[in-house]
Amino acid sequence: MRIARFTTGDDPRFGAVGEDEDGQTVLAVLEGDPLYKPVQLTGEKLALEDVRLLAPVIPRSKVIGVGRNYVEHASELGNDVPEEPLLFLKPNTSVIGPDDPIVLPKHSDEVHHEAELAVIIGRIAKDLPAERVTEVVLGYTCSNDVTARDLQRKDNQWARAKGFDSSCPLGPWIETDLDPGDLAVRCLVNGEQRQDGRTSQMVFDVAALVSYISHAFTLLPGDVILTGTPAGVGPIEVGDHVVVSIENIGVLANQVVADE
Repeated sequence: MRIARFTTGDDPRFGAVGEDEDGQTVLAVLEGDPLYKPVQLTGEKLALEDVRLLAPVIPRSKVIGVGRNYVEHASELGNDVPEEPLLFLKPNTSVIGPDDPIVLPKHSDEVHHEAELAVIIGRIAKDLPAERVTEVVLGYTCSNDVTARDLQRKDNQWARAKGFDSSCPLGPWIETDLDPGDLAVRCLVNGEQRQDGRTSQMVFDVAALVSYISHAFTLLPGDVILTGTPAGVGPIEVGDHVVVSIENIGVLANQVVADE
């Protein structure tokens, strides 16, 4: 199932993404938030073109990033691959949705795109063994771990570099029925392909990451894990159109704008 979070001008709602008898993409509206209650349809259906998609989840607690989880990406920035997952946090104020603008921070002169598979946690998890990870994962979505590279090099920790407002685009929806083991992860900027990797190239796979993170701190429903980016990261500038696509999930597009 694909679960979207959307608005028609009122409060955000959730819907199951599908097609009607004419092949048109529609949202079957759900009762409440699927993170906290079983999926139940209201009977209302809306055409996708008549709604505005929002970030599929706004984490109540945290976004956890994983650094240098692809060998070639670590190498392209002159870094070694860590022996254990390298973790950092992004605040929920960094999250934006499809077609929302990426606002370049005034305190950086070098901001990069980073296409990533994102894991959405659906149940409380603490000290979880890898073989039980599927029990706590609600689904997966596309993400862009937008990074102020100059600040990342300058600071001893990455809060400013990776936590600024609009630095965590998510979307277009959550895919709940997916094997994350070998998916194409791509990024295009103004139609030019910059990144083209596969999740099978991860140093630490999804199960290993979720288990490891759950031993570091409790995972709560709605938490998001960014699983690392393949090689090909590069700068984005005002006016750029950035598109992240992940096989069997969809496409996440955002325009880059200046902080006025």
